[in-house]
Amino acid sequence: MEDMSKISVTQKELPSGNVQVKFFIEDDKRPMYGYLLTNEPKPIGEIIAEIQERMYQRKVAMSGLQPFSLNKSVKEDHNFYLYSA
Repeated sequence: MEDMSKISVTQKELPSGNVQVKFFIEDDKRPMYGYLLTNEPKPIGEIIAEIQERMYQRKVAMSGLQPFSLNKSVKEDHNFYLYSA
């Protein structure tokens, strides 16, 4: 899991009442950023824990896949997006 000190977040309340969280992961080898959509405002600690959990779940789901396999697919999470910076 990512180190909490390397994750910074900003929150924005949307007109729908949901909260969009933009996060940055500072890493010398592979910096990343992403978005998390939540139903309500949460404390920063809970948001970071949720980001870490979703990254872990994504890593586990991807680890069992063969690079060119079309048989298995990873379920998309439309509330969590992760990009390389």
